[in-house]
Amino acid sequence: MPSLPDAVVLCGGAGLRLRSVTGDAPKSMASIAGRPFLELLLRQLHRHGFQRVIMAVGYQKDSIRSHFGAEACGLKVIYSEESSPLGTGGALRNAVDELESESVLVMNGDSYTDVDLRQFVEQHRISGAEASLVVVPADDRQDCGSVFADERGKLTGFNEKESDRGAPYINAGIYLLSKTLLLEIPSGLQVSLERQLFPQWLEAGHSIRVFFSQGGCTDIGTPERFREAQDVLASAERSTTTP
Repeated sequence: MPSLPDAVVLCGGAGLRLRSVTGDAPKSMASIAGRPFLELLLRQLHRHGFQRVIMAVGYQKDSIRSHFGAEACGLKVIYSEESSPLGTGGALRNAVDELESESVLVMNGDSYTDVDLRQFVEQHRISGAEASLVVVPADDRQDCGSVFADERGKLTGFNEKESDRGAPYINAGIYLLSKTLLLEIPSGLQVSLERQLFPQWLEAGHSIRVFFSQGGCTDIGTPERFREAQDVLASAERSTTTP
């Protein structure tokens, strides 16, 4: 397989809903099974062969940098800092200058999905798409993006954070995006990848594919989910084998 692209982990948010659990710490540094949540994501990237990760940091960025340094979990770690909140899309645009690959794997820093990242990269390359996203079967949650796709895996509808009980899949928050597409994002502006850019790209006719995964998707966005994630993610780590 060709070399894997750089990865960007979006971990700039303050996590206001989780303050009762984490205090002033960044949401992505919340402790899961005795280690920061971000470490679970870095370990996942390393297991699948990634070598270079860019941390898109903002709130309490120094605490993340001091914990992970320039190398962590077998990965070279680079930091892209935002001085004011830029949203998921703005944070990605801010990180473009740090990319050494022509595409990038993007992960949200508050969710973990049990997915074969190597296979995701391979299918993205085969499809020739400008963007791909991991989707998982819909559940009863009301605050995840609803995703629609045709039988060939072409994205046909994307509604972030909107309840749609007719949607068969939800967005897992893991993407592969071309650097060219990221350069179209206005620099220095606050913009949401999910609420604004994906719908705009879809309407503009960009080639966007979905990657269907049956793996579980766990996020730590609320105190209730954070508590549930303790057992789920600890179990996932124990049962994981190196691909």
